[in-house]
Amino acid sequence: MPDSLLCLRFFILPHTAPHMDTRKIRLIMELRHQGIRDTKVLSAIETVPRELFVPDHHENQAYENRALSIGAGQTISQPQIVAVMTQALQLNDRHKVLEVGTGSGYQAAILASLCRRLYTIERHKSLLAEAEKRFETLGVRNITAIVGDGMKGWWEQAPFERIIVTAAAQYKVPSSLMEQLAPNGLLVIPIERSTGDQVLRLYRKESEDTYAMKDLMPVRFVPLLPEVAQ
Repeated sequence: MPDSLLCLRFFILPHTAPHMDTRKIRLIMELRHQGIRDTKVLSAIETVPRELFVPDHHENQAYENRALSIGAGQTISQPQIVAVMTQALQLNDRHKVLEVGTGSGYQAAILASLCRRLYTIERHKSLLAEAEKRFETLGVRNITAIVGDGMKGWWEQAPFERIIVTAAAQYKVPSSLMEQLAPNGLLVIPIERSTGDQVLRLYRKESEDTYAMKDLMPVRFVPLLPEVAQ
């Protein structure tokens, strides 16, 4: 049985309240209305308890379709963005995935339930420590996480069939990430354009120096920054 299926069993917590289930159902219906059709992605969002990934004072907003602050100047993305990015990756349980920007760990938990192995990089030590505690609580065993410079990727584990970046790169994808993407691999990333706005962009690696590109939707992410945060 794939690791992803084993992990998924641990996401259902016995103390989940009935009103939380109602809010989840409303959220799933909203995501369907917004064009999320991948049933595996919708199932992951329904199953992973988002309330564990937000600060206590935001718990009552966990299933609203909005971004929430998680400290260190970072946010947990709104469920719609998580769903769009995850759906764009077209994941299966054979894929090895790189995530740049662990944050609260919510996107990582969604990805881990759909892929074989997830490698995730976070530049804020405090955020990564909290995310790893959540992975442990949920019994997730197919995530490997480090503190580091996500713009450099993770050469020791490359290549990756899928790469996801949860912060906005300025004008273009960092070259290290493109080089670590496997042939026919997919990469989804927010890009800040010269006009100052941001667009969520999907890349497919067709050869070593050729990529197909598709703009998915306008977004607003924190900037992708180098080095480990002090």
